[in-house]
Amino acid sequence: MARLLRSGFLKKSLFSSEGHRQGINASLLLSRNFAAKGGKKKAKSDGSDSGEENTSKRDLALHQAIDQIQSSFGKGAIMWLGRSQGPREVPVVSTGSFSLDMALGIGGLPKGRVVEVYGPEASGKTTLALHVIAQAQKNGGYCAFVDAEHALDPSLAEAIGVRTDNLLLSQPDSGEQALSLVDTLIRSGSVDVVVVDSVAALVPKTELDGEMGDAHMALQARLMSQALRKLSHSLSMSQTILLFINQVRSKLSTFGGFGGPTEVTSGGNALKFYASVRLNIRRIGFVKKGEEAVGSQVQVKVVKNKHAPPFKTALFELEWGKGISRDSEIIELAIKHKHITKGGGAMYYMGEEKFRGKDAIRKHFQENEGVMEELERKLREELMKRDEGGKSEDDGDDDEDDEVVVVNGEESEDVAAAVEA
Repeated sequence: MARLLRSGFLKKSLFSSEGHRQGINASLLLSRNFAAKGGKKKAKSDGSDSGEENTSKRDLALHQAIDQIQSSFGKGAIMWLGRSQGPREVPVVSTGSFSLDMALGIGGLPKGRVVEVYGPEASGKTTLALHVIAQAQKNGGYCAFVDAEHALDPSLAEAIGVRTDNLLLSQPDSGEQALSLVDTLIRSGSVDVVVVDSVAALVPKTELDGEMGDAHMALQARLMSQALRKLSHSLSMSQTILLFINQVRSKLSTFGGFGGPTEVTSGGNALKFYASVRLNIRRIGFVKKGEEAVGSQVQVKVVKNKHAPPFKTALFELEWGKGISRDSEIIELAIKHKHITKGGGAMYYMGEEKFRGKDAIRKHFQENEGVMEELERKLREELMKRDEGGKSEDDGDDDEDDEVVVVNGEESEDVAAAVEA
């Protein structure tokens, strides 16, 4: 009996010691686990703290670099694009043509940029430039016309609407003189539009001093390149439109193969790169009253546009001695968008009113200017909706006319010219 009691007591003591050891081991494992987790958390916190320290160091270094640039070159030398106080939309000046303003996508020619208008002879380049001057003068701006060709007609300018008593005119002796005075006018910051007519007539002084038949390689191209490099900065600061009128020349050898451009512009390639807008203007027909031609039908293609999608086309009429016929332009667009419907014969219907012939509609517009302005507003809203991707209910199948299926002929020349630019 005594032996049994002793053996039981020994077993209990053994079991209690083993349990105590297991408990100690479990507590040690738990403490190790907690220590490991704590170490990991500490390592993570140390990593995030180091990342924040690196970010703060980078921000501090960037701010120091910006402060150094501004102290060296002046305030505004570098800025945050989204935080700048400048206008989001580029200010514009109307071209005088409703359809061309809509084709440009921003409502006119952008201020502070270079614009090139080129095309064959008697296509309406100077007339379009004079319309831009007239629109700028309506807004209270000053304009200058550099007549390098010595061929400006004051009576035509007055008929278009230019106030000639408030227009600066220069007829320079050489290309260097013309571009120097353009630079001076732009740096003054007080002129809204400067027109140079034309690039081909900007003859370098070396060529003028030389003899007939002397070869002068790329003198005009180097002159234009240097002038545009100097003018680009002062243009953006003064918000002046610099409009170059340019002529075209036949290209005898086309290195691009079949379908390449057959015409080139004068003055080298620099103007193609510096121009924000390039307009190709051409006469496609005549406006006749009976057997007599009284004007020309003009097509303008936006070959390059940095502010909106390019390769849009505008059609309008030029009345000889008067300029762009805005009434005819609005009437044609209103017929296309079915604000004016055509009946039998020469009858036209606008709402409840009916007119016999387009001349009657023009007379109605002249007597009621508010009707024409309201029609312009409706057409502008419809065209803007179409540009944004929407399709008006009244357009019907007219959208097919805007699609270019095959690129050939003059279209290929415009595409190739835009690729070069």
